[in-house]
Amino acid sequence: MKVLLIGVDLAWGEKKHDGVCFLEWNGRIGSVLGFGYPQGDKELMELLRKREQGFQSVFVTVDAPIVCPNETGTRPVDRLTHRMFHREHAACHPANSTKCPRPPRLARLMRKAGFQVGWEPQKGRKTVAEVYPHPAMVRMFGLSRIVKYKKGTVAMRRKEFRRLQRLLRACLKRKFAQLALNPETKTLLGKRWSKPAEDRTDALFCALIGLWHWRYQGRKSEVIGDKRTGFILLPESP
Repeated sequence: MKVLLIGVDLAWGEKKHDGVCFLEWNGRIGSVLGFGYPQGDKELMELLRKREQGFQSVFVTVDAPIVCPNETGTRPVDRLTHRMFHREHAACHPANSTKCPRPPRLARLMRKAGFQVGWEPQKGRKTVAEVYPHPAMVRMFGLSRIVKYKKGTVAMRRKEFRRLQRLLRACLKRKFAQLALNPETKTLLGKRWSKPAEDRTDALFCALIGLWHWRYQGRKSEVIGDKRTGFILLPESP
């Protein structure tokens, strides 16, 4: 049974675009189907509905705090990332529903569309989980510090983005050899830094976290936090 794996680099507001990546996996081999760059909840949900046609199993991994019941302060899982990943500079920013209302709103829209919020890789179901690329990259790439392509001067971001592309290409060859890359992906992995290229690359990595989890049925993943207060799906420590 084929599964559609969707990675979403979600913008916290609706004025910026979301990076979206679509993968297909049949249990043995897979392929990158393509990318999207919608703006706002409506465009994103329409894109997801269009792409999921023909798939009974859909697993979406979103880089955003989709479970965030606290109106102020921060979530327990965010504090946990500070204890687990402070040395690698990979801890989460404080998240609450006042500061970032869009991710929980998206989760509600996805529930209405038939998705369950969780991390169980169940066939015949549509599931959405939260992921966080920085600590996932630390684990997947074997890093002592995060790749700092999110901040700094344009020159610094371009340099770190090239480093990210090298690490990602090596990871794809080593850990995802059964995943065929389409021409768009190959081009993306060699593109000069820009915000659209960064967003699509982040979406690709989010989708790879989902593929890793689905392929090994959770045996090589770790979930921190819980469904009530917020959780993050991570690759297991090597």
